Amino acid sequence: MVDWPDPGTPVKLTVKTWSGLAEHTGLALPPAGPKLVTLKLVNGYNISFPYSYVESVEELDEAPMVEEEPEPEIEQDESLPLVHLIHTGGTIASKVDYRTGAVSARFTPNELLDAVPELRNIARIRAVNLGSMWSDDIRPRHWNRMLQATSEAFSEGAVGVVITHGTDTLHISAAAMSYGWAGRGGRPPGRIVVTGSQRSPDRGSSDAAENLISAVYWAANGPEPTGYRDSSVVVLHAGSSDGSCSVLPGCATRKYHSSRRDAFKPINQEPIAHVSLGPDGPSIEMGEPSAFDARSEAIAPMMFDESTRIAQFVADAHLQPDMVQAAIDADYDALLFHGTGLGHLPIADPLEDSPENTRLRIMLADHCAGGGVVIVVTQTIHGPIHMDVYDKGRDQQEMGIIGHGSLCPPSSALVKLHHLLSRDEGRDAVAEGWDSDLVGENPPDAFS
Repeated sequence: MVDWPDPGTPVKLTVKTWSGLAEHTGLALPPAGPKLVTLKLVNGYNISFPYSYVESVEELDEAPMVEEEPEPEIEQDESLPLVHLIHTGGTIASKVDYRTGAVSARFTPNELLDAVPELRNIARIRAVNLGSMWSDDIRPRHWNRMLQATSEAFSEGAVGVVITHGTDTLHISAAAMSYGWAGRGGRPPGRIVVTGSQRSPDRGSSDAAENLISAVYWAANGPEPTGYRDSSVVVLHAGSSDGSCSVLPGCATRKYHSSRRDAFKPINQEPIAHVSLGPDGPSIEMGEPSAFDARSEAIAPMMFDESTRIAQFVADAHLQPDMVQAAIDADYDALLFHGTGLGHLPIADPLEDSPENTRLRIMLADHCAGGGVVIVVTQTIHGPIHMDVYDKGRDQQEMGIIGHGSLCPPSSALVKLHHLLSRDEGRDAVAEGWDSDLVGENPPDAFS
């Protein structure tokens, strides 16, 4: 029996071979099979030997490392359009480091072009690493960093940018790019694409390569953005099979499935276009043409006020007034309720057995009367907020609750609210902005 050290221990292994003794250094790994020892070499490969081959095992203080030679720069076609690839995290632009087993960001042009060589025929790639974050850890300060990176890309001559992002909150960051660039009525100088992958690149079912190819192709060759629906777009698989990716409005997209490759759908709208991946390369198939003229090009994006705080609540049987009062007492800038159906809250007590409903009604009415911002969105996937249908909805409007007529999905609504609050123009301006169709989130045929 070989006394094999714990996994991860640096070792020098001496084994018997047909040509004599041979030495190998690396990290001890769990045995790959019965009566085997397994070693990860410094070049990244794993090797295994039977117990009977082992002459000696020596533990080392540290594993020797091979000094890697710098990779020669991959030549890129200078005639192709320049696209900046901005990495924030997620599996789409990651790779496995086989020396450690860890997943790390793949963000150098060399590595990207080596992993996805199809990109060489689409654009010149300049890679920017903003960090490798779990997407659920992203905050408004990171939206601002993405906006700044897109602005720098356009100032350096890029015709488009691709933001690689974890999929869990990808749609929220996409909305932030839309409102940041177009919320004041402008448009970005170039195309902004947010993409990711549901399956990691080391899986046979990975969607990473096709999503990245489609995203870069749109960034390099898509139509010039108008500032309406297309200030930012989400590009991901259109179905469970390969061959087509949807181009979705960044202001009105939602992740509706936790694991499918076609996890994202537009809400209350249709896709802007599709990128088809055929044997002759990518091609764009546009949807219905926009009826809106292009807006003036924005000089710079509007940043989000990083001190803004929004309290969110779900309207259901467990919504308690003390929860809401705590947010009011803590001086949150706005209250955002995910209402039921057409946008309703539990504020009525017809059986006189639910005094908490009455307390909530009085509390919200007083808060609105004092200038507080209260917004309601719907928990449903599709459909508008319509507070004219039932008496409760009309009562909510009289109380000062904002939201009637909105088609904005909850995640985009959160970003829109933050954008409006960042203007620091007061409650009336927030209400007016909420009624407006700032970036394509509220199509004019909302109730058709």
